[in-house]
Amino acid sequence: MLIGSCFTEHIGNTLHDLKFHILQNPNGILFSPDTVCRALASYIDNKQYHETDLFYLNEVWNSWQHHSLFSNIDKNICLKNINASQNVAHGFLKETGWLIITLGSAFSYCLTQLPSGGEGVANCHRAPASWFEKKLLSINKIIGQLTDTIIKLKSYHSNLKIIFTISPVRHIRDGVVENNRSKARLIEAIQSVVESNENCFYFPAYELVIDILRDYRFYDIDLVHPNYAATEFVMEKFTETYMDSGTHKIMNEIKQLVIARKHKPFQPQTKAHEQFLQIHFEKAVSLQKQYPFLDLKEEIAYFSKQPVY
Repeated sequence: MLIGSCFTEHIGNTLHDLKFHILQNPNGILFSPDTVCRALASYIDNKQYHETDLFYLNEVWNSWQHHSLFSNIDKNICLKNINASQNVAHGFLKETGWLIITLGSAFSYCLTQLPSGGEGVANCHRAPASWFEKKLLSINKIIGQLTDTIIKLKSYHSNLKIIFTISPVRHIRDGVVENNRSKARLIEAIQSVVESNENCFYFPAYELVIDILRDYRFYDIDLVHPNYAATEFVMEKFTETYMDSGTHKIMNEIKQLVIARKHKPFQPQTKAHEQFLQIHFEKAVSLQKQYPFLDLKEEIAYFSKQPVY
């Protein structure tokens, strides 16, 4: 299970392509420690949202604790999608072996309006800036929030292992100095938490991009988000750190199928392409038989030219 900033989805999408059984961001993208901790507590409790938890703005119904992908013009659909995601997260968190938490910012945007005054929001939903107070969470505050959440998580799932990362996405809108202060507080807080809690680990995604690659050619044109080369480098280090040789072997075989699945033929009616499909169909079927826990039905259907049901 993965939760946190947009960089979470770089890791999650790669793991998904490699056929790991994952669930990522059941609330949508979350940036700050307080919103991540609140979301995890809600999964443990299987919190169900009600109409009073929503608000109407910009012609749609929204939740302060969810990304705008859950917003809808119909409040019933909004609630249905939110609660369905809660149910899935509650069950998945109980069974998963690993939880990856990626924090993006130590800044919290707190509502100044009643009835939720003082509470940090997951998404501002383009509401007026005057509705919020921007706060830089203290190191002790972050440590306290994460520690309380770990206690709840271990009570719910005693064998859970937790990997913390910090997003290398640069929050320049906060300001260059403010972004560095924010990241520094996250680094210090997470190190303290990892040192104090068993089965908690730190993966240096932030440091790999900022201090190892340390070049703007590894960022997209906005100079904020790491590009494909940077995320590939981070994932390579991630798999080296946390996956054994047997897993690497399976991943390499799956990667060949994924690349072949994305191949766009110039002449799909040729015998050469038919042979290409047949070879990879047999590879996919063989791999599925060898490792029954993999879900290769899409690849098998594609290479056999059969629809997926």
